Amino acid sequence: MTVSSNSFESFSQVNIAWKETGEGRPLLLIHGYFSEADTNWIKYGHAAALAEAGYRVIMPDLRAHGLSGKPHDAASYPPDILADDQFALLEHLGITDYDLGGYSLGGRTVARMLARGATPGRAIISGMGLEGLTQTGKRSGHFKHVLDNLGQHERGSPAFMAEAFLKTTGGDPVALRLILDSFVDTDEAQLRSFNLPVAVICGVEDQDNGSAADLAALLPQGKLFEVPGNHMSAVVKSELGAAMAAALKGPVW
Repeated sequence: MTVSSNSFESFSQVNIAWKETGEGRPLLLIHGYFSEADTNWIKYGHAAALAEAGYRVIMPDLRAHGLSGKPHDAASYPPDILADDQFALLEHLGITDYDLGGYSLGGRTVARMLARGATPGRAIISGMGLEGLTQTGKRSGHFKHVLDNLGQHERGSPAFMAEAFLKTTGGDPVALRLILDSFVDTDEAQLRSFNLPVAVICGVEDQDNGSAADLAALLPQGKLFEVPGNHMSAVVKSELGAAMAAALKGPVW
């Protein structure tokens, strides 16, 4: 699989990197918090599966993550900046007809883009439940606790496991702490306005962001796809990429 690496300058002069693989219909695919495109999409074969399904897979590293800029000033992290960066990337690439997907924070960013007028053909919100979209403060509070107490978490606890993942990706704790204050809630009325097929793909053991089933039920054209694993383990299993390809290429529900 051939993967290209690129970058452009987005808002507040922050460089946003992205990787691409495959040819065909553009699919903007957004990774989760503490992660980056390589870990979330390339390492475990999901990008390859989607490229094989006929997609040009475009995988940005979110601001404060991966190869993208990691400024340490709060002014670089205004509300909804992650969605703003994705709109800017699509404009930079001249893409108007596309599909859209994301995992965890990436799924939350997909919801914010849809709430603000994005018009993909189909969308995927994965690793995400209803509460994780409507009450972002709960999840951001968890990660603030993680970052504010590095090296002090009880072994095996959720905070300890989050810190362990942060170490594997080499994340910047200062920039990652700042991005948490950019989160914006998406209320139920906005979710009910998403008038397109939205696949809600989530591990059967994943309740980290609330109920994926409740989210799928609320969306006018939502459909739940369950895959093996919890919030961390579902990402490493081939079933995630296969479910994404099936949701994008299968009949509209």
